[in-house]
Amino acid sequence: MKYAIVLTVLAREMLSEISDARVKKKIIERIDRLADSPDLQGKPLKGIFASYRSVRAVGQRYRIDYKVEKEKVIVYVVGVGIRKEGNKNDIYHRLKKLLETIRSEVGDADQDNSRKS
Repeated sequence: MKYAIVLTVLAREMLSEISDARVKKKIIERIDRLADSPDLQGKPLKGIFASYRSVRAVGQRYRIDYKVEKEKVIVYVVGVGIRKEGNKNDIYHRLKKLLETIRSEVGDADQDNSRKS
């Protein structure tokens, strides 16, 4: 069964920041391969990223982080980038900020809804 591939806004932004056309092409090819058995590729992440997986691309240099929605048969690519621990452009640093923003917005919406009840 083929999965649909959906790139998040952040993943598209991160991909557009890669200036080398050859590297970008290889990353896109690797993303396309996630359509077949994405849950068997890469490795599961830990901690706050526990529901995500990561696969390496372009000679192990780049990471492609994604979430598999088996019920919907969709792979959500949430980030693409280089692992640079301690750097603000590190793929996991950027994804952590995104998750914190989402959780904050969801929490705010939940509080707003409970106030209306």
